[in-house]
Amino acid sequence: MEAALHRVRPLDRRALLLIVLLCLCWGLYQVSVKVASVEVSPLLQAGIRSIGSALLVWCRLRGIPLFRRDGTLGVGLLAGIGFAVEFAFIYLGIAHTDVSRATLLIYLSPFVVAVGAHVLVPGDRLSRAKLMGLLAAFGGLVLVFSGGQAGHEAHLVGDVLCVLGAVAWGSVTLLIKVTKLAHIRAEKILFYQLAVSALLLPPLAFMLGEHLPTALPSAVTLAALAYQIVAVSFASYIAWFWMITQYAPSQLASFTFLTPASSVLFGGLLLHEPVSRQIVLALLLIGGGIWLVNRGQMSEIRDQKSS
Repeated sequence: MEAALHRVRPLDRRALLLIVLLCLCWGLYQVSVKVASVEVSPLLQAGIRSIGSALLVWCRLRGIPLFRRDGTLGVGLLAGIGFAVEFAFIYLGIAHTDVSRATLLIYLSPFVVAVGAHVLVPGDRLSRAKLMGLLAAFGGLVLVFSGGQAGHEAHLVGDVLCVLGAVAWGSVTLLIKVTKLAHIRAEKILFYQLAVSALLLPPLAFMLGEHLPTALPSAVTLAALAYQIVAVSFASYIAWFWMITQYAPSQLASFTFLTPASSVLFGGLLLHEPVSRQIVLALLLIGGGIWLVNRGQMSEIRDQKSS
């Protein structure tokens, strides 16, 4: 482990370019969900994404003993269930609200992790910077819900579902941090989540009255689904895991505010969604909050290394 830590290097030009590309990729992801939801229902879409991505991960990791007994099966299945719940909320939420609003609310997840870690993870306390970040995020949340369309029932339902998705996402992250999953390969954690959600989401979709499309989806919808499966849930996650092994995760995390910013931009450009002054202010508050929370995390890591 110490040898691995010594190999971690500061962000170089290649890393900066790749992390920006990944954030743009993740920002476009919510747009692809919105586009595909016109012809493919939300939960079924999420199930298709998980099935396709799980198969790709399986093929990519055939040389890795995914099924070796390591005591993580039970908690891995639990993480997979949480992952399925998370994306059920997110896909349903995106289908019922604007992409810009959905993304801002989904990216409240880091703050759920910060609060939960304060209670569950020894040494990961809420610092002054983290508290300021939480206050900024709360201000952004208030702005999103006070927007002109927030009183519309359809948008309000979607907004609440996205907040629940953020809570589920943060809860799964905490589960991974405080259990044996923290000590296994990240690819195996990803496979647990994709495989379990692939088994759960399609039956849940049918139970809630969703149906298969009556005709072959359009080329645009198929391209959106392919983007979710190949570019996001497979290639971008593999690239992210590689970057974590090469560079300091705390430095990488400081760039995650680019994802909601790019998603708001893509929503306006590609879906012609209104980007109101309140949404821009909420973006600045939530993005700034993410930066502050990660800045607090980086400061704690430096303090630990110097002590």
